Amino acid sequence: MVGGRSLGGRSPGGRSPGGRSLGRRFGWLWTSYAVSTLGTWLAFDAFPLIAILVLHAGTTQVSLLAAVGPAVGAVLALPLGPWVESRPKRRVMIATDLLRFAALTSVPAAYVLGGLTFAHLLVVSVVAGAAGIAFTAAGGACLKELVPPQDLLVVNGRFESTTWTATMLGPPLGGAAIAAFGPVVTVMANAVSHLLSAAGIRAIGGSDPRPEPAGARQRLRPGDLFEGWRHILTDPVLRPLFLNSVLVGGLIMATSPLLAVLMLGPLGFAPWQYGLAFAVPCVGGLIGSRLAPGLVARFGQHRVMLTAGALRACWLPWLAFVGPGTTGLVLVMAVELGLITWMGVFNPVLATCRLARTPTDRAARTLLAWSVSSKAAIAALTALWGLLAVATGPRAAIAIAGVLGMATPLLLPRSAAEDRTVLSGGTRDGR
Repeated sequence: MVGGRSLGGRSPGGRSPGGRSLGRRFGWLWTSYAVSTLGTWLAFDAFPLIAILVLHAGTTQVSLLAAVGPAVGAVLALPLGPWVESRPKRRVMIATDLLRFAALTSVPAAYVLGGLTFAHLLVVSVVAGAAGIAFTAAGGACLKELVPPQDLLVVNGRFESTTWTATMLGPPLGGAAIAAFGPVVTVMANAVSHLLSAAGIRAIGGSDPRPEPAGARQRLRPGDLFEGWRHILTDPVLRPLFLNSVLVGGLIMATSPLLAVLMLGPLGFAPWQYGLAFAVPCVGGLIGSRLAPGLVARFGQHRVMLTAGALRACWLPWLAFVGPGTTGLVLVMAVELGLITWMGVFNPVLATCRLARTPTDRAARTLLAWSVSSKAAIAALTALWGLLAVATGPRAAIAIAGVLGMATPLLLPRSAAEDRTVLSGGTRDGR
């Protein structure tokens, strides 16, 4: 059951606003995404918890695991762009799902056998990170092949709402599972979610087109690795959107550990209160993602992106004023609700614009370049803001991030000339 609609029914993918069925094949893709996303959020922070509870790791090792694993995974994923582009996308998705299943399963296996080490966790984090980036790149290209262009905004809104649902439900359920069954249970659940995801993608059926005829694939050239960035940075609409989204995401994530230190340390919030402060506001993501298609149809994608982009950037500074007790908890929840609601509006419009403006033969490399850049920016800004917090204190560092974030709408596209691109789902080359 996804979004209240049985996947075994006549139209598992639901319908577009115009009444068109999105079809069984999209239904299976959506199901696979929902299952694996819930598994990922069930295992949220599982590796740091295992490192602390099982391996008795210190702060330095836990920070290394949180930052270096995904960052190295992003670097290793870089050469995969041309490889993903030249192969049937659903086969790539299945292969990367199975790779994540195998890598994640090795953690509970090693735990049961008494052979789990910190290096093992680090390697699995790197492998899962690289496979996840490749899966996302192939998944975006697959979506463009499966869904009619005019329905891309609707389906991106559904993926966005699914993400926020999993974000809201996964960590509390995962925490309860760890308390009941031990520290590695959520890692196993995450592994199984990727196995089920692979099965769902396999069930899509139909043709899985190869981008070019067998034997016609050209030798990989060094420039092919950077084709995704070349496309982004030469496109007058994608370039400012890319810079805006990378900077906003990096600043938001850079303040997350600082806020955790502040709330769980001097302010004295209990861990369950900290979790509640970030779980409940995720309902805003559901609201925003459901509103996005209607807002674009009424006001146009340019106005919606400018408005939502500005409104998602004005909340972060208020986190610097969080205090103890109920008032502080309510402040954090209100700020997060506003931030997440406007992210829920902005993100599916951005995703649709990105796909619409990217030719099919460059979709995987473009999405991979975007993902690698986002992860690299998060890692770099998180490390930088950690140093800034040492020098100025957590509140001042959060406030600086918030002020910088308020300037990010200046990076959004200024022209409204491209509204028809997202509404029609077309690209500049007609693909």
